[in-house]
Amino acid sequence: MIPERFAPVLEELQPLTERFRAAGKRLYLVGGTVRDLLINRLEGDRDYDATTDALPGEIKACLSGWADAIWTQGEKFGTIGAKKGDRLYEITTHRAEAYHEDSRKPDVTFADVIEVDLSRRDFTVNAMALELTSDTPSLVDPFGGVADLATRTLRTPLGPDISFSDDPLRMLRAARFLAGYQLRPTPELVEAVKSMHGRLSIVSAERIRDELDKLIVVEHPAPGLFFLVDTGLAEEFLPELAGMRLEQDPIHRHKDVLTHTIAVVENVTRDFPGDFDFRRTRLAALMHDVGKPKTRGYMQGKGVTFHHHEVVGARMTRQRLHALRYSNDDVEAITELVALHLRFHGYEAGWTDSAVRRYVHDAGPYLAELNVLTRCDCTTRNENKALILSRRMDDLEVRIADLAAREELKAIRPEMDGVDVMAHLGLQPGPLVGAAMKFLLEVRLEDGLLGPDDVRARLDSWWAEQQ
Repeated sequence: MIPERFAPVLEELQPLTERFRAAGKRLYLVGGTVRDLLINRLEGDRDYDATTDALPGEIKACLSGWADAIWTQGEKFGTIGAKKGDRLYEITTHRAEAYHEDSRKPDVTFADVIEVDLSRRDFTVNAMALELTSDTPSLVDPFGGVADLATRTLRTPLGPDISFSDDPLRMLRAARFLAGYQLRPTPELVEAVKSMHGRLSIVSAERIRDELDKLIVVEHPAPGLFFLVDTGLAEEFLPELAGMRLEQDPIHRHKDVLTHTIAVVENVTRDFPGDFDFRRTRLAALMHDVGKPKTRGYMQGKGVTFHHHEVVGARMTRQRLHALRYSNDDVEAITELVALHLRFHGYEAGWTDSAVRRYVHDAGPYLAELNVLTRCDCTTRNENKALILSRRMDDLEVRIADLAAREELKAIRPEMDGVDVMAHLGLQPGPLVGAAMKFLLEVRLEDGLLGPDDVRARLDSWWAEQQ
């Protein structure tokens, strides 16, 4: 018996269903929609994935006259895309696919029956289909996906060695499903990942990046992140995580830096006020301490500065993000957050106007993300220390708002531009103009807005010292 909550989806798909039925073809709804409908977790707008015994040309014929638009980029893999209203559809001929040992692309062969198609899917909880063209919509569940959802079990339809050989990215996807659906992997699945994680090397960096992004934004990614390290999978694309496990963290009194790092990632939630980029901040939290294993002197109290730790961590972060093909915007934002994540602790003396300006100027467009990351970096179990940090952060945000009401903080710049400086000092373009602008920025940060007369007087004094 199909639950009543399926009704709106079935009703929306009815016109398309009738077209396939009239053509003598079967149509099945598959993928996350079926899974999430079963556990009553279907949220927001989503696209629909379907599979059919119709060949690509027959799919196009069924869609013609119904879809607002059709695209065929995936036709050689059996997939035809369509748009109807605001909804996107992907309809794929039943298929079986397998990767060669050294290939990033699968060989695709079409199958005649739904059970073969479902057998090649990643996990049993995703290997279910809802037949739409039968007399009564019916669930097809040949591998026990419903039972596995009920028992919170993560396993593969066929042996995990077969599934992960077909598509090695599934090993990384397992981490997301463990975390996102609170599932427990079977011992066979865990052992397969431990022995096969090197096969991830045939998967493109872009696919790995996209899967990491999906994991990092689930509500509680910790189980998935620990799975990456425990199975050795992280060594293939983010080896710094395993390195952090080897480092003790006396600052936060955690067993290791990895434990602290994952706690910080979990601390970053969507509930923080303000306009901040949740995904980027979570990624910055994941990377914020990658420099610690490389700066053991800091960890052991040997005088290595916060700045050194930040610089090393930022450099490593930039290299890793580039390797994973993150966009330039992502690389710059996340690297800058890692470089700045300890900056807050450099103002222990209090938040003077000058300190607030420097903090805001250093953060630039990432101020909201930096404030969230700074708050979340506190994972101490000492309630008094946590309260002190929280109050200091509250004080900073109040001071930022107060100073912003009196002067422009979003884009702090010198009170004179380069043209004014050259005219006032009689200079031609060159290094001296740059030095003057650097001096004026320092004046702006330290003393705020002085006004035209006073700032020119300060520039004259500086210029006299240069002669």
